[in-house]
Amino acid sequence: MRFDEGQVIDGFTLESRMPSGGMASLWRARHPDVEVPVVLKIPFLGPGQDVSTVIGYEVEELILKRLSGPHVPRYIGSGDLAHTPYIAMEFVEGESLARIAKNAPLSPEEVARIGAEVAAALTSLHQQRVAHLDLKPENIILAARGAVLLDFGLSRHAALPDLLSEESNAPMGSAAYIAPEQVLGDRSDPASDIFALGGILYLLATGEPPFDWPSTRAGMKRRLYHAPQPPSARNPKVPAWLETIILKCLEVDRERRYADAARVAFDLRNPEQVVIVEPRPTRRWWDWLLAAFQKRDDHLLTGTSTASRREAGPALILAAVDLADGTDPLADAVLAETGRLLAARADSRLACLTVLKTEILREDIMADSAGRSVYIKRLVALKAWARRLGLAEERVSYHVVQAVSAAEAILHYAAHNQIGHIVLGARGASALRRHLGSVSSKVVAEAGCSVTVVRCGASADQA
Repeated sequence: MRFDEGQVIDGFTLESRMPSGGMASLWRARHPDVEVPVVLKIPFLGPGQDVSTVIGYEVEELILKRLSGPHVPRYIGSGDLAHTPYIAMEFVEGESLARIAKNAPLSPEEVARIGAEVAAALTSLHQQRVAHLDLKPENIILAARGAVLLDFGLSRHAALPDLLSEESNAPMGSAAYIAPEQVLGDRSDPASDIFALGGILYLLATGEPPFDWPSTRAGMKRRLYHAPQPPSARNPKVPAWLETIILKCLEVDRERRYADAARVAFDLRNPEQVVIVEPRPTRRWWDWLLAAFQKRDDHLLTGTSTASRREAGPALILAAVDLADGTDPLADAVLAETGRLLAARADSRLACLTVLKTEILREDIMADSAGRSVYIKRLVALKAWARRLGLAEERVSYHVVQAVSAAEAILHYAAHNQIGHIVLGARGASALRRHLGSVSSKVVAEAGCSVTVVRCGASADQA
């Protein structure tokens, strides 16, 4: 869809287009009921656009409206995905850290001042249970009120479903600053932001990022077993106290990194108190990875109510529904059975999935007759289907998967996300289904969890 100056969207008048990336267009805007300068972020959601754009838009909208304080732009509103999606936020006056970084290397005092401001912003963010996970100079504004963090499309809120990791375990983040655990698909730890902060400090102090600009997954993995060159080797003017802080942020082992961003800010503001230590041998990355998984398993095994919750019902439920022809009696039956399972356990969470069948012998049809994205249309339909359950945002996520085989897509999603129970419908038998095998029969035969198959006019079958 084309947007022009003077166009009005839900009361917001577009004034001028700002420099934008490949995922969304940015517009300065005004609204008669909003007293602060406004930016409208409008995602590119046309036919053929990568689905990660849709997911990133939804993630940012969910998280930004939950954030507050001086270190994030104020959330003003958002548009309906079914019509014109956008996020309206405060326009923050200040200087982009990316522009400042072009003059690097900076003096140690300036690096420390900027780093302390960014660390303070991260402290506020982490206290609100959010990890940014894409911290880089382009996403930081230095304003009169301190550092302001932008672009939460890759972020993770501890109390919300992680839509991105549910879709894929590929590395997500900016290659120059991404933390080792993110390279391995782990998006769970705010310490990843401290690693990225170390990369930014390294850039400001030396003029180069610590791991250059890798363009492949293999290149990003090098940081798992190769420590960066000490900053002083690239810039002899980097003092020992600043080098110590930077290298502690860049530890591959999360246990050796700073425990929190507040401590980074303290050391940057009090360099005379930084204890200079000799670099320690790099711990093998598989050692800390194993320790992390053991720590996670120990955490899962603690708590007196774990067994009782498990007996009440599955924690993660996958509802796979066919909406190719819109909502029908079978889709309603799947919804009813899903609601019954969710009612058994108050802390259970639902993943709603529908499969957008792709064609083998011809190009996929990515737009309908009206030119609208088929993916967006199906996502809107999936949300409308589940809305009747009345679930809070933190209990439900929505996924449109493009696949040749619906059964394979359901099985892959369930295995990737450790689903505890699958609910799906089964249509009437036909000669073709008997020959090829139905989706439900394949899921029942191969799923690693329990399955409920729902048929119209009959009770649900447990498998």
